[in-house]
Amino acid sequence: MRALLEHADEYRSAARGLIERRPSIVRLIGHGSSDAAAAFAVYAFGLLPGWTAVRDSISLVVYYEAQLDFSDSVVIALSQSGETPDVVAYVERARAQGARTIALTNEPESELARLAEISLPLAAGTERSVAATKTYMNMLAALALLAGVCAERERETADGLRSVADVLSATLDPLERAVSEVALAFAYVGRMYVIGRGMEIATAREIALKLKETCRVAAEPLTATDLVHGPVAALDALFPVWVIASRDAGLRAVLEAAERAHAAQATLVASGSAAADVADAAHVLSVPPAPSPVLAPLLSVVPGQLFAASLAHAKGLDADRPIGLSKVTRAR
Repeated sequence: MRALLEHADEYRSAARGLIERRPSIVRLIGHGSSDAAAAFAVYAFGLLPGWTAVRDSISLVVYYEAQLDFSDSVVIALSQSGETPDVVAYVERARAQGARTIALTNEPESELARLAEISLPLAAGTERSVAATKTYMNMLAALALLAGVCAERERETADGLRSVADVLSATLDPLERAVSEVALAFAYVGRMYVIGRGMEIATAREIALKLKETCRVAAEPLTATDLVHGPVAALDALFPVWVIASRDAGLRAVLEAAERAHAAQATLVASGSAAADVADAAHVLSVPPAPSPVLAPLLSVVPGQLFAASLAHAKGLDADRPIGLSKVTRAR
């Protein structure tokens, strides 16, 4: 994460171009962990510069060939490898139709980086594991930095990211020990809900993806409100629920959803800066508060990432080489 801040000049230059353009909409695209990061960016751009941002439909542009008006749009394409075919195709078409296109990738020589008008480095180093973890963290940091610069809050955002890096260094070891004990109790698990609210839905999506990729757990991310609109009926004593509780505007909804899940006999695992507020949680994995609410997902995702690695080990699986997956996904 600190390596990313060494590229602040590049992010500053990109932000100046965006500010001058005054986009009516920021369109974010990606798959897997990149799509989870896009969900975070919706909040980062909405809360910092106050811009409308959406996770856009790749299929609408690439397969259905919808003739969208991109003239006032900024497209931010997210990809660890920079080689995902439909992401590349979307950027090519959007740029041809007038969009300002930005690639956030860990591979500066990739096809995506070459096609986009601007390519910004993630500076995450080599991602050896198939399931992206540090790339995801740097993607969140990069999006927060870009949004912060666009809001003319660069120093505040950069200082916050440095603080997050310091907190991570201090808390990783004790958190890893705590998570390994929890994972042993869930070696039997084959399904799970992961719930969050607001910007923590990005965290829910990422944790659920890691559980699917590395642990063969059918984990479904849900907003706290979505849980009670039907999915709660599937819960029982063998259907655990992971609750992401951060001390922000969405906390009350999360706590209410946790109460409903507990009433349905689900075992609760609580994580986040307000994890201790989740009544009746069987396991609590707290993280320190973030320097600002928009940076909370950089900390709240860590217990889930560590849990997925520990649970994979408890199940006798190789978390670094999930079955049926490869580092570069070329599916269209």
